[in-house]
Amino acid sequence: MAKIALLVGTTLGSAEYVADEMAEQLTQINHQTEVFIDPQWEQLGDFTVWIVVSSTHGAGDLPDNIIPFYKQLMLNMPDLTTIQHALCAIGDSSYDTFCQGPEKIIDLLMQCGSKPIVDKIQIDVQQDPVPEEPALAWLTQWQSKIKL
Repeated sequence: MAKIALLVGTTLGSAEYVADEMAEQLTQINHQTEVFIDPQWEQLGDFTVWIVVSSTHGAGDLPDNIIPFYKQLMLNMPDLTTIQHALCAIGDSSYDTFCQGPEKIIDLLMQCGSKPIVDKIQIDVQQDPVPEEPALAWLTQWQSKIKL
């Protein structure tokens, strides 16, 4: 059983709903999961996999709820070489900053030594108005890579 943190960046709640659905799916295959709406660096010490589920806000920015976590990482630049991560970005392709917000966190995680477990998914709400469907299909494709 892996300990998986789902780190949520959301403005209107859709990313939180997607993260909840992903956590449920991972729990069904015997992983321990926790969804963090207000992640704090100190809470994540026991988690070996971090899944960032985030929308983009404004002009390519992170949602307000996850900015403090991003700033904590920037300030501390912790050693994350034992952490694997994945990105589920949710956005609207009618904006030229489509899915750019969560890329900031992923870039920072990689600077701290974290490695991706899988290629990211970018969900376009113009094409997929129910974002949990492509998110769960994506998760199903790679969840077996998570070591128990």
